[in-house]
Amino acid sequence: MERTDHILIVDDDAEIRSLLGRYLEKNGLRATAVGDGRAMWQALDAGVFDLVVLDLMLPGDDGLTLCRMLRAKSDIPVIMLTARGEETDRIVGLEMGADDYVPKPFSARELLARIKVVLRRTRSLPRNLHPEQEPQLRFGDWVLDTAHRQLVGPDGVVVPLSGAEYRLLRIFVSHPNRVLNRDQLVELTQGREADALDRSIDVQVSRLRHRLGDDPREPRLIKTVRGEGYVLAVSVQPVHAGNAAAPGGAAGSR
Repeated sequence: MERTDHILIVDDDAEIRSLLGRYLEKNGLRATAVGDGRAMWQALDAGVFDLVVLDLMLPGDDGLTLCRMLRAKSDIPVIMLTARGEETDRIVGLEMGADDYVPKPFSARELLARIKVVLRRTRSLPRNLHPEQEPQLRFGDWVLDTAHRQLVGPDGVVVPLSGAEYRLLRIFVSHPNRVLNRDQLVELTQGREADALDRSIDVQVSRLRHRLGDDPREPRLIKTVRGEGYVLAVSVQPVHAGNAAAPGGAAGSR
């Protein structure tokens, strides 16, 4: 029997919890609803969930803090809810590791659609490929610190990445020496299908190459495979304890 996706709703508004939980279950999902971060951790310890719908404004630890803590422990997808509509709040939420952001008021139908898109995106990796779970991954002279969502350069200095740049690099580092086409990269990083004229991935790759100091004319790290897509053309190795690159400090010996 096919397993039903289980959604954890974290919102301090009892009415929203009740309405949203009933709507998701009516549409074929399982739903568990809690009112704060403490209850969220208890639920996660007790059960298996496929996605967390997380309100920004919560008593105790707010949604941004909880999202950051959750992302340091798990890759479970997170959709942030908030009554705030400012672009800054949306950007901060995404930078903290949220997969999507829905401002209140919202329709339950829209949220359901977003949930389905995020779940489809997280499950659309090529077959037989599994993201590395090591907290630090070395590729070439660089280290991607997945625990802190930071890129550490050959000189040990942290190179800032936008949320989009981090997600794209995370996909490449998780699948080295594997050609990924534009459709796959758009789906994995943006949760939508690419259209024929979509060049957003090309722009993001260009920006990421710039961050990595990779010559676009003769790239050494992220190479273009004409007619197919892009490939991270170096091996990736976990950085073990004692040889770790400390964020903001000197990188470990190579």
